[in-house]
Amino acid sequence: MVMAEDTQQARIDEVRQAVLDGRTSLGIELGSTRIKACLIGPDHAPIASGSHEWENQLVDGVWTYSLDAVWAGLQASVADLFADVEKQYGVRPSTFGALGVSAMMHGYLAFDEADELLVPFRTWRNTSTGRAAAELSDLFGHNIPLRWSIAHLYQAVLDHEPHVPQVRFVTTLAGYVHWRLTGRKVLGVGDASGMFPIDSATHDYDQGMLAQFDQLAATRRPGLVLTELLPQVLSAGQEAGTLTAEGAALLDPSGTLRPGLPLCPPEGDAGTGMVATNSVAPRTGNVSAGTSIFAMVVLERPLTRVHHELDLVTTPAGDLVAMVHCNNGASELNAWAGLFGEFAAGLGSTASTDEVFGTLFRAALEGEADGGGLLAYNYLSGEPITGLDEGRPLFVRTPDSRLTLASFMRTQIYSAFGTLALGMRVLTAEGVELDAMFAHGGMFRTAGVAQRLLAAAIGAPVAVGGTASEGGAWGIAVLAAYLDVAAELPLDEFLTAQVFADAGTDVVAPDAADVAGFTAYLERYSAGLAVERAATTAL
Repeated sequence: MVMAEDTQQARIDEVRQAVLDGRTSLGIELGSTRIKACLIGPDHAPIASGSHEWENQLVDGVWTYSLDAVWAGLQASVADLFADVEKQYGVRPSTFGALGVSAMMHGYLAFDEADELLVPFRTWRNTSTGRAAAELSDLFGHNIPLRWSIAHLYQAVLDHEPHVPQVRFVTTLAGYVHWRLTGRKVLGVGDASGMFPIDSATHDYDQGMLAQFDQLAATRRPGLVLTELLPQVLSAGQEAGTLTAEGAALLDPSGTLRPGLPLCPPEGDAGTGMVATNSVAPRTGNVSAGTSIFAMVVLERPLTRVHHELDLVTTPAGDLVAMVHCNNGASELNAWAGLFGEFAAGLGSTASTDEVFGTLFRAALEGEADGGGLLAYNYLSGEPITGLDEGRPLFVRTPDSRLTLASFMRTQIYSAFGTLALGMRVLTAEGVELDAMFAHGGMFRTAGVAQRLLAAAIGAPVAVGGTASEGGAWGIAVLAAYLDVAAELPLDEFLTAQVFADAGTDVVAPDAADVAGFTAYLERYSAGLAVERAATTAL
């Protein structure tokens, strides 16, 4: 017992000294519902965290977050992290070895010559760019999804929005925060690949497509030159600026945080998810489950043709990735868990949120393999993969179905994976092979449940590591730490040799009965999309 206490105290002393010496890396990720800060030590293990809950707003038909909410949330999450460090180690950080910022990808933040925001931030969740996305996809011979920044910009051109002539800079949320912290208008290549197509040979915007866009835009908005509007593209490990005095005050108004520390290139949540799961090499992939759910598969070769179900983006190092992005992820599942939690509280239970989720998720394993004839759609918003501009969450069953808690919960988890599975089947038809799919996000905190059902949904082994619930904030902290060794090691070797060398992972192979059950469910799910489509019209 004494030896264990001595070991624990030695670890505390070691971390405290690393904090005082600035031998730590801070990662901050602005997700859809939470802003999280994660501090890692020299061994890349998390040593403290902070968070702040927030939610997007539907304002005048646009899903948005205010910039005031961005900074209030960042300050709250950093203050929470500082308090956590002080509580655990008795010291308060004044600097870090490096800092990284990540955020949800895509969307539209447009600024004028005076660096003023021209229109409210348009997030990835908006699906009002159909005409622009279709025209650009045809022009480039490259799928341009509705949520990409270039689709938002071109739709504004098509709609003759009065702000367009004043646009001098367009970026993503991560790019915006990084710019305000450092003064540098740059973007990591992974995040940039969700703004405009990237040439995987140069790790920069595709020059041919840039020229095509300028020619197209000239017919409606003469003088619009895209290269003058987009942030500079950087790959993982490249120098991306340092924290200014103004930036330090924005993160920490108390004045404790000192300026001057280096920042890594800002990245999107897809890229940090790849890092957090060590899936940046070919034949690896990952699934990130949150408000949205998406799969990233690192390709060995280009796809044979364009698929509207797939985005072509890159790893933070610039390698080609096929992305299956679904607008709707775990939000509806969370809503049902909240409802059951209310019921439990009404019966006098003091169960925590984690206990409610754990009980419901474990029940799903007892459900019938095909969901017992039950059917659910988690569509809170539109879903481009299935051709829906709007969403209506639905639970449907036939009179002969079998309504049990176990089958209901299995159906809800299946629903979170349904659209993703449709997109993954496109990759399978292309001959893309996976050695393993790594999963991360809160859905995977209950061991062995969502992991097992995801394996059935995609027909591939699914691995979950100890950092599965740490997510992108840890991933961007690791990318910040990579600045120190980027000149010596490629990103994939750094992750394998230094970050994940001793990391344990739990791998679950697809169960034959689950695969057959999910296949039957997906057939019913595909046929029932007509019901979902009718609901968007009627309700």
